Amino acid sequence: MAHSQLTADELGAAHRLIGRVNQVFASKVVGQDDLRRALVATLLASGHILLESVPGLAKTTAAQTLASAVSGSFHRIQCTPDLMPNDIVGTQIFNYTTGELTTQLGPVHANLVLLDEINRSSAKTQSAMLEAMQERQTSIGGQVYPVPNPFMVLATQNPIEEEGTYVLPEAQMDRFLIKEVLTYPSTEQEVKILDGIADGTLVASGAAPRTDASLEPISLDDVRSLQQSTNRIFVHDSLKRYIVDVINTTRGQGPSPVARLADDVRVGASPRGAIALMRVAQALALMAGRAYVVPDDIVLLRHSVLRHRIVRSYDAIAGGVTPEELIDAAFDAVTVP
Repeated sequence: MAHSQLTADELGAAHRLIGRVNQVFASKVVGQDDLRRALVATLLASGHILLESVPGLAKTTAAQTLASAVSGSFHRIQCTPDLMPNDIVGTQIFNYTTGELTTQLGPVHANLVLLDEINRSSAKTQSAMLEAMQERQTSIGGQVYPVPNPFMVLATQNPIEEEGTYVLPEAQMDRFLIKEVLTYPSTEQEVKILDGIADGTLVASGAAPRTDASLEPISLDDVRSLQQSTNRIFVHDSLKRYIVDVINTTRGQGPSPVARLADDVRVGASPRGAIALMRVAQALALMAGRAYVVPDDIVLLRHSVLRHRIVRSYDAIAGGVTPEELIDAAFDAVTVP
């Protein structure tokens, strides 16, 4: 079904709502503009996000802040090797007084779910989480329970600690719309963080962020409306072809194949990668106040959308070739429409 293009009034309303989310975010998280943009784009595109960084870069604060900015429920799940699927999705409890089974829904039943250190949980638990992400429902005792709408998973993984971790398989990585790699704040930003902690405007990690009363969060209805608006952002056929050509180039094909990519890439991006590029571009267009996608929207978050969808060859890994270099090579080979 073709969607009608957004009107100027609808664009203006969407822009104001996104502005309020950005304001709440900026009041509680210093710097991390790339993270904010990636989180908001993921939310608008109804996707899930994988965050990779060393501990202490405000991932939990960012997730809690996003939840408070959209009036959503928030649950944090700390992944450990002994975490069982029931601990995430929920379980049935036998009541001895009534002799009945009652269902207790697990912490995955929230609007925003932070899955901390996803690579510490076993494959069985990871797959239970992925059912919730993909099917937007959980199964408990043969009964199906839909997760709330909107529903977004923020999973984190620590790149440096390999001890006691289970690597996420490629097929599971592909379920994440975006993989954002967080970097340390600048010196000025770090000083600003200390200032905020000292004067009480920021709270240390672990405490729920206090939202300034003057900053009005948006409602869950507003989020659903923004997600529908994102779906209606116009993508020209030439841009769809551009996305497909780039994705094909990562597979060693495309209109102008890159010899190096055929050697360095074991598995290129899947059709899900093409869908993700388009969905994120639509979200970025809406965030910029436009009713249509331009090539820059496709290029802007290319690393975040594709870095976890490309499997490098052993030679490329040994040679220190990064996924980002391979993505840039694919984009450079395709003519921008």
